[in-house]
Amino acid sequence: MKKYIIAAVMLLISITSFAQSGEALYRKYSDEPGVSGVYISPAMFRMIGRLPAMSINDDDVDITPIIRSLSGFYLINSENPEVNEALRAEMRKVRGSNKYELLMEAKDDGDKMSIYTANKGDLITSLLFLAEEMRECTFIMLDGSIYQDDLDRLLSKALND
Repeated sequence: MKKYIIAAVMLLISITSFAQSGEALYRKYSDEPGVSGVYISPAMFRMIGRLPAMSINDDDVDITPIIRSLSGFYLINSENPEVNEALRAEMRKVRGSNKYELLMEAKDDGDKMSIYTANKGDLITSLLFLAEEMRECTFIMLDGSIYQDDLDRLLSKALND
C-alpha cells in the first residue's frame, strides 16, 4: 500500500510541476546552443491590452480580447537534439496527465504538430503547441484566462471570412 501512495504522490508532483514548466523550460533551455527563445511577460500583455482593437489582415477579426486575456508567452525553437528529446519527453508527460486535453494533432511526412489546452470550466488557462520536424522542435506555451466564447468568435469569424 505504501508504494501505491508514493507512486500517486510522484504522479501528482509530475503533473503539477508542468503547470509552471513553460517558464521552467524556457529558463532551462533558452541559453542552450542551437536554441532560440522568446518570452513575453504579463507586463507586456497589459501594455498591449491598452491598445485599441486590433484586426488580422484588414479583416474584421478583433484579436484584442484574446491578447488582453494572456499573461505569459514562452517559445523555444530548438535544433539541438538533446533539447528536442527533452521537449518531447515533457509533452509525453502532458499526454499522460489529466490536466491537458488534446485539441488537435497533424502529421505530415514525419512531421508532427500537437495542440493541447488546460481548462477551468469555460476558461482556457493554458495552450501548448509542439511542432516536431526532423531536426527541429518548437514548443509554445500561452498562459492566461481566455474565455472559450472569445476564442470561438475569433475562430468563427476568421474561418468565415
